[in-house]
Amino acid sequence: MAAIDWTRLWQRRTAAAVGLYPLALLYAALLGVRRGLWRLGWRRPWRAPVPVLVVGNVVAGGAGKTPTTAALVQHLRRRGRHPGIVARGYGAPAADGSARLVADDPDPARCGDEPVLLARATGVPVAVGRDRVAAVRRLLQRHPEVDIVVADDGLQHWRLAADAALVVFDARDVGNGWLLPAGPLREPWPLRRAPAPTVWVLRTEPASHPPAAHPYPEFAAQRRLAPETVALDGTRRPMAHWRSTPEAIGALAGIARPAAFFAALQAQGVPLAATVPLADHAPTAQLRAALHAAVTAGGPRQWLCTEKDAIKLRPADLPEGVGVWAVPLEVVPSAAWLDALDAWLATAGQPRPRAL
Repeated sequence: MAAIDWTRLWQRRTAAAVGLYPLALLYAALLGVRRGLWRLGWRRPWRAPVPVLVVGNVVAGGAGKTPTTAALVQHLRRRGRHPGIVARGYGAPAADGSARLVADDPDPARCGDEPVLLARATGVPVAVGRDRVAAVRRLLQRHPEVDIVVADDGLQHWRLAADAALVVFDARDVGNGWLLPAGPLREPWPLRRAPAPTVWVLRTEPASHPPAAHPYPEFAAQRRLAPETVALDGTRRPMAHWRSTPEAIGALAGIARPAAFFAALQAQGVPLAATVPLADHAPTAQLRAALHAAVTAGGPRQWLCTEKDAIKLRPADLPEGVGVWAVPLEVVPSAAWLDALDAWLATAGQPRPRAL
């Protein structure tokens, strides 16, 4: 049986989506109960002793949150701040539920692929934990110099109070506008709760159809492939090399939208002889097996993949004579968004007196 293409199903109100709508109503009811508990004060958020800026989205699947987080952190460092990151660490074992520092055990199988990627890309401390409050506490205990926390994919984690929230959208916008599983929405849009005193919308791609109306300031960013590719051993080659090489080239992606990565490569003029799409956060064993199967079947010997995939592979994982090259994804926010961020940093984004 073919796997369901949820991304495509969620773009329109098709018969299949309509069939799932009763489940979306049930999900909406559960969300309403959850909102009620917080509004009545039966659940209360914890406020960190430093400002917290959440980067998240309201749709299922990647919209560019991780490269946006990296770009945001790099900007904070340029402004003289000392940011730290907290993340869920998708795929990391729950263990006892405690938070951990990526620096203590930088294995994607134990910390999650995106936190390890963020730690390498930004050079700032990253704490991982299902409980973001515990992650922030661990981060600040180990790194008291941190004066602002960026929560990657934390929009639906209400227990951690946020001072600002950045909601990221790609070309899909809100799809058919329905809640899961009939549509892509993790919560209603516009938001029916106040995730933070300040809320911005950042579009990493122009919407493919008229976007849903909302009351928040909106800004643009450019999402693009980096000009250099990086092999597992650190060797670098310009993207131009892959446009002109006589070798057959394959592309592998274990992300939310593999087709978007393949299309971006082709838009750069890279002729792909084979593509292998895998599920988001595909584990090392699955990546390794897919490569071996493709090469055994006579596929290309050179493969391009995302950084999130490459971070889980080692040269010893590859068939002999096969090369894998990571293609970093960059998000370049507009000057208008950076100006808005700087204005917030000068006021509400100032550090608070420490009292853990």
